[in-house]
Amino acid sequence: MSNKPSDFTETTLSSEIVYQGRLLKVCEDRVQLHDGREARREYIQHPGAVMVIALLDESTLLLERQFRYPLRRHFYELPAGKMESGEAPLLTAQRELAEECGYEAGSWRHIASLHPCIGYSDECVELYLARELTYVGHALDDGEFLEVVPTNIAEALNRVRSGEITEVKTMIGLLWLEKIARSGW
Repeated sequence: MSNKPSDFTETTLSSEIVYQGRLLKVCEDRVQLHDGREARREYIQHPGAVMVIALLDESTLLLERQFRYPLRRHFYELPAGKMESGEAPLLTAQRELAEECGYEAGSWRHIASLHPCIGYSDECVELYLARELTYVGHALDDGEFLEVVPTNIAEALNRVRSGEITEVKTMIGLLWLEKIARSGW
């Protein structure tokens, strides 16, 4: 038995955009499987996004509370937003932190790249840690409504454990923060 992993790469034969909105594109591709058969693949093209763990101090971070229409309820989330065309991820993170929360950071660290829904989307979320925050005033996008909620890190982690925070990117970001705080990752 070989230790080399099998190659199940699929080859694109054709691609069609079946829906294009302001944020997302839905594609349907015809692919050739590794065994020679053909199949169809539906997926969403996403422009990419960032998420920020913004620390006011060593025990307090910024969460946002906002209504998310697809699930028709409010969620607690880490600050996040989509990248504009041609915009570098760090610049997006800086822009989103200022627009949504009203802060600039003196220190930035890239933590990880997340692919939250690989079964149906090419979305990639770049996770950053922001420290040394200075309040500069926020400027929400038109039609964007949210509440900035300074939260103790332990309280935020308890909200994950209790099921109050269920948004997966935020859960991952908070668990990264817990590792960073405990062991200096």
